[in-house]
Amino acid sequence: MASNDGILPVNGAERRDVNGVRVEMTRVGNGRVRRVIYPAGFRWSRDMKPTVGTERCMHTHVGFIIEGAIGVEYADGCRRTFTAPEAVSIEAGHEGCVASDGPAVMIEFDFEGDTAKRFGLPPSHQH
Repeated sequence: MASNDGILPVNGAERRDVNGVRVEMTRVGNGRVRRVIYPAGFRWSRDMKPTVGTERCMHTHVGFIIEGAIGVEYADGCRRTFTAPEAVSIEAGHEGCVASDGPAVMIEFDFEGDTAKRFGLPPSHQH
C-alpha cells in the first residue's frame, strides 16, 4: 500500500522518519541497503544539524540517486551536484541539500560507521 506521498514502501524494510527524511533500511550481510527520500527543499544545516549536533554531515554516502538531484558542499568550498540517474560517492564532512524541485531519492549501501573504510574512500573530504 502506498504512503501519503504515493511512494510504495520497500518490502521488509525498517522505516524511520527523521525531520522529514524517510529512511527505509534492510540488513544484508554485514551492511545495509537503504532507500532515502529527501523532501523538496531539504537542507542538512537547517533540517538535520539541530538533531545531529555536528557542524556538517559526518556520514559517507555511497549509492545511486534514482530521482531528483542532491547538492553537496564541503568546508573547503568544493561543490558537487548528483542528478538522477547517477552513482553517488559523498565523503563525510559535507552540507547537503535537495537541488531539484521535487524530492531526491537515493539507494545507499552502507556499513554504518565503517562505510568509507569498506569502500576504500578517505574518512573525510580530500582533494
